[in-house]
Amino acid sequence: MRLAALALLAPFALSAAPAPEGKLLAVHTGGRFVSEGGALRFGWPGAYVEGRFRGTDVTVHLRNGSDFLRISVDGKPFQTIVTPGESVVKVAGLKPGVHAVRLDKITESQAGSSSFLGFTTHGRPLPAPARKLQIEFIGDSHTVGYGDTSPTRDCKAQQVHDTTDTSLAFGPVLARRLDADYRVIAYSGYGVVRNYAGKFPAENLPLLYPRAIPGEPAPARADGWKPGVIVINLGTNDFSTPVHPGEAWADEAALRADYRARYIDFVKARQRSNPGARILLMGAENFHADVAAVAAATGVTAVKVPALEMTGCNWHPSLKDHRTMADLLQAAIARR
Repeated sequence: MRLAALALLAPFALSAAPAPEGKLLAVHTGGRFVSEGGALRFGWPGAYVEGRFRGTDVTVHLRNGSDFLRISVDGKPFQTIVTPGESVVKVAGLKPGVHAVRLDKITESQAGSSSFLGFTTHGRPLPAPARKLQIEFIGDSHTVGYGDTSPTRDCKAQQVHDTTDTSLAFGPVLARRLDADYRVIAYSGYGVVRNYAGKFPAENLPLLYPRAIPGEPAPARADGWKPGVIVINLGTNDFSTPVHPGEAWADEAALRADYRARYIDFVKARQRSNPGARILLMGAENFHADVAAVAAATGVTAVKVPALEMTGCNWHPSLKDHRTMADLLQAAIARR
């Protein structure tokens, strides 16, 4: 399998140690970050930070907004931070040798942000890990992993927050299979031209896409991210509810025409920004024909999503559904 436009992101180097003892690790990031005063601030789902060291201890320094932030060492979960504010988490007594530490944002926060302040160790810092393949996942709640770990479909807002784990959504699942770095630019409830039930008509995912933090208008700065694969899953919110009186479209036919035109523009913009990248567009049965038309107009690949069990929060994909979608994408990528 040959995938074009593969590149490595330069590791971030934080400007100052967050604690007086220990050595600061260089880090590798996945997602969009804003460097501010020696910290890395983030808001999009699925963001992560990784570091490596030789030794027996590591300390994680962070400032949490309203997220669940999982700390893992050598691929095993150690602690999940759920309380807002600054935290210093120490991991000691590790077996002497080389270890990897990782911080994952596993919940969605449509407003606000959290900050990574650094990894420190009394051992020896090592170069941060990086992978050759980069995959970007653009979408809505399905890409976020909205309520994917929920044992019930009936969820209130707090339950949705607490049972969302983006690391178990189809994008990160696929990326791990392919040993790829990933970036998730997704926002629940938003579409290409129309959001769920016609809400917030002045906004849509293409409007939010350039932002460094989803709830803030400032654009992301260039950071060397050049994905070899881009997966877009947008349309569920455009078509899941009927057009209401007073919306911008006279009927569903007008909505579908606008969706196709705007989606073509969005895909072409991604092609200009990432020449040579493989682009796949996902679509369920009720709007797959529109997705296929956009794919044909832009020369990219359409991937039809079958009926899913939808036992996550509020009729969203389950963990099994996410694995099914990862299977479909993996097969589509391998066919080239």
